[in-house]
Parts: sequence; C-alpha cells; structure tokens
Amino acid sequence: MNIAELKQTIKKLSAEYLAEFIAIRRHLHQHPELSMEEVETAAFIASKLDEYHIPYQKGIAKTGIIATIEGKNPSLKTVALRADMDALPITEINKTEYASANSGVMHACGHDVHIASLLGTAKILNGMKQQFSGSIRLVFQPSEEKFPGGAFMMINEGVLKNPEPANIIAQHVLSSLDVGKIGVHSGKYMASTDEIYLTVKGKGGHGATPELNIDPVVIAAHIIIALQQIVSRNASPVIPTVLSFGKVTANGRTNIIPDEVIIEGTIRTFDEKWRAEAHRKITKMAQSIAEGMGGSCDVFIDNGYPYLINNEALTNRIQAYAIDYLGKENVEQLDLRMAAEDFAYYSQQIPASLYRLGIRNEAKGIVANAHTSTFDVDEQCLETGIGFMAWIAINELNQ
Repeated sequence: MNIAELKQTIKKLSAEYLAEFIAIRRHLHQHPELSMEEVETAAFIASKLDEYHIPYQKGIAKTGIIATIEGKNPSLKTVALRADMDALPITEINKTEYASANSGVMHACGHDVHIASLLGTAKILNGMKQQFSGSIRLVFQPSEEKFPGGAFMMINEGVLKNPEPANIIAQHVLSSLDVGKIGVHSGKYMASTDEIYLTVKGKGGHGATPELNIDPVVIAAHIIIALQQIVSRNASPVIPTVLSFGKVTANGRTNIIPDEVIIEGTIRTFDEKWRAEAHRKITKMAQSIAEGMGGSCDVFIDNGYPYLINNEALTNRIQAYAIDYLGKENVEQLDLRMAAEDFAYYSQQIPASLYRLGIRNEAKGIVANAHTSTFDVDEQCLETGIGFMAWIAINELNQ
C-alpha cells in the first residue's frame, strides 16, 4: 500500500469509527476523575486495549498506562503519542445527556477527547501494523492538571526508556479553533508556571485604633501593587512574563484588623534564568516592604512546570502532514500562550510537539472556553483527531 492509499485508508476508518469513539468520549465525560484518582478511567482504557488486542503496562505513576503497537521490524524506531486522563474540580452545568455524573468533577479541559482520540488512533494503527516499520508507544498519562504533573512522574518511572522514543507528540483541544482545523506553533509555545504563596504578618486589633496595630492588610496591598514592577520594570520586554494574584485572604471584619493576610498568585515566563531571578526579586521585595512597614512576610514559591518547547523540525513536519491531510485552509499558526502544560517535561528530554485540535462550532453554540462549567466540544473533532494522529505516526516512522 503506497502513502496515498494509506492516507485514504486512515480517513475512511476515521469516519467509520467516529460513532464508536463519540460513545467512548461520552462515557469518559460522564465519569470524570480528578488528578491521581483516575482508577476507573484507567480500567476503562485497559478494557479497550484488551478489546483491540494491544499489549500494555498499567500502574505507571499509579494510574498511568503505556501500550505498544509493533509494526514490522519493531526495534527500528519508536514514536510516542500521549493523552492526559484527569478532570477538573468544576461542577458542570450543561444539560447534555452525557453531562458529568460525578458531582463537582468535570472534563472541562478536553482530556476525555484526548483519551478517546488516542484510543481511536490505536485501533487504526493496530489494524495497519503490517503497513509500517517500527513501534508506536501509547502514553495514557494521569494528573496533567496538578503539580508535580503526571508527565514528571511517568518520566521518572521510565516512560521515555527501553528504548527512548525518537519523539513524543500530543494533541490538545482548543476552544478558539474551529472544528476540522489543526493549530501549530513551532519553538517556545507555553509558559512555565509557578505558584506564589505570601503570608503577610502584622499585629491585629480594633479597626478604630490603627495606631495600636501593624496592619497586614495595608502591607499586603502595598506588596501586591509593588510586585507588578517585577514585570513592568524588571522583566526584559522580549521575554513574555505574567504575574497575577488571584486570592487574598484576610480573616478580619469591618472593624477587626487580622494578624495576617495570605496572598496567592502565579508567575509565568519563557526563560529559566529569568524565572529564577524573578523568584529572588519577588522574595526580596515582599519581605523588604513588609519589614519596612513593621511587619514580616513569609514567601513560598512552588516550582511548577517548565516552559514547553515544540521542537522546530518535528513541528514543521507536523504542519506539513496537516496540510497534506486536511488542506492548507484547515491549518493555522498559533501565538504563544501563557497557559502551562506538563507535556513541557517531555519537551525538556526528547524532541516533542503539542499541536491543537479544533473543537469550536458557533452554529451549534459550542464556544465556551476550557476550565469553565459550560465547556463542551463539537464531537466531529474526533474524526480529525483520530485520523490525523495516526497519519502523523505513520509518517514519522517512515522518516
């Protein structure tokens, strides 16, 4: 079978299998599980791999699964494909027949689509394994949404060994991209992410006698405003940086000044040297301001995911495969994103690329952003997701 015939076969199978994998996605969407709790999700994935006669290992990083499809001469080359499995602590308000049945838990980031798509890709590739040489490693990864990240844990447990894959590829839904389209970005793509926890300490008391107190609320306000200089006056204009504070807790009342205020936020950027320097500046500035106003500030910065690098050669090939498979009009160049992804850990180890799968359909009212209680996808995206990832894998093994 020549390469043109392979493409047509993949497209035909993707269309034939669509209803099956819509049903799988709906099952997963109805039964979401939080990070590191993906027990039933993993069992469901294993049952499908058994059904497709694809060998696998389970219990990697607790709930992760690694499966292998061997073509001809399986040791020649290995390509890894990754899907994340966890859901978010969000209460779904959609009224669809497949809405979450687990109260307070929702697949609001499309990981149900990622799993269903990779299973569909696996079914196609397993049926075509006499048409390619090398091996496909399927990585079903837990805990993308929660530090320290399932990717970090799976790497530590050997997901990139025995043998090391030539590269690893993932797709992720994008709510701003129309269904039927693929989005790519070569080079640095998604930011590092660190969590900031500041505890501002003073001396509480009656709001009517401020002269007897050391007001941590006022100190906290000065710290929050001053720290914005980390971005506006310390970060290089050519290094994208975001510093945001989303939670301030001061458990006083209208006439009670508390003893302490807790501030929580995040810093995101694209340079490791600057990332470390920013941590030092945040710490020094917060502590100095607090001390100068008579209080103190404890600083804890939790190092999160590194920034994601989409290998340029690999990503350029994926773009070429997408144009060939979907047509140039269905392939979009994407901008940098300040959001983070633990797929970044893989990109620090071997050539990696995360591309985007369009799910938006304004005519159907499917426009909600990820991480919201109304998030949904146009399930026609699965036909694209299943087939295109299979097309990438076969082309990569033929490189």
